[in-house]
Amino acid sequence: MLVLLPPSEGKASAEAGVPVDTGALSLPGLTAARETVLDELVELCAADETKAQEVLGLSEGLKGEIAKNAGLRTAGTRPAGEIYTGVLYDALGLASLDAAARERAERSLLVFSGLWGAVRIGDRIPSYRCSMGVKLPGLGALGAYWRAPMAEVLPAAAGEGLVLDLRSAAYATACKPKGEPAGRTATVRVLQSKIVAGVEKRTVVSHFNKATKGRLVRDLLSAGLDPDGPAELVAALRELGYAVEAQAPAKGGKAWAVDVIVTEL
Repeated sequence: MLVLLPPSEGKASAEAGVPVDTGALSLPGLTAARETVLDELVELCAADETKAQEVLGLSEGLKGEIAKNAGLRTAGTRPAGEIYTGVLYDALGLASLDAAARERAERSLLVFSGLWGAVRIGDRIPSYRCSMGVKLPGLGALGAYWRAPMAEVLPAAAGEGLVLDLRSAAYATACKPKGEPAGRTATVRVLQSKIVAGVEKRTVVSHFNKATKGRLVRDLLSAGLDPDGPAELVAALRELGYAVEAQAPAKGGKAWAVDVIVTEL
């Protein structure tokens, strides 16, 4: 099973230590592309704070992220699983997984990133600020920039098992499984169900969405479940107590659509 995750906007600070070695990160086929984005981001943030703030879409309260980005080449690093924080990662609770579940997490989780393309949770990276929606002056939109490099490495990373896609729309633009792997892909969304005037209403609510995705990944890892494909995923989630509705694609080469229905967090 390969689980595709979004990063978090908020990130833990990395203490002083060994700087990032892009050549040592997982998916080495992305090294050249990572170096290019890193150079562009560092140069932008070191040269013009006002322009960097505009390009990165930062508020006045987040201007400190610009100096952090300018120093990425020499900044300390931590495992990506410790760098990424926020609702999804709090619910996932990597630090509290037992040894077997943690090993499964390191093998199966792939976090997409505007700066790195994608990383495993054990990859050592610095804290940074650069979302997939950013358009760097020399590269353009990062979602489009990463498509070709990611298309080269994702099939091998996906192997022959389930691809569980939990990314937000912005990060899904960087790469979508195609062909045979797409038929093994389940794209999951979380819908909150409410009864309004006697009628059920279903909506996507960000907090419910992120927390539920983190929790269901944790439950799969903790239970040692490794579904072979989307149909087996649906069965596994139901076994774990989730209310799930699924729709198989009408034709080959398309992903399954899986809805997880929640009524409360």
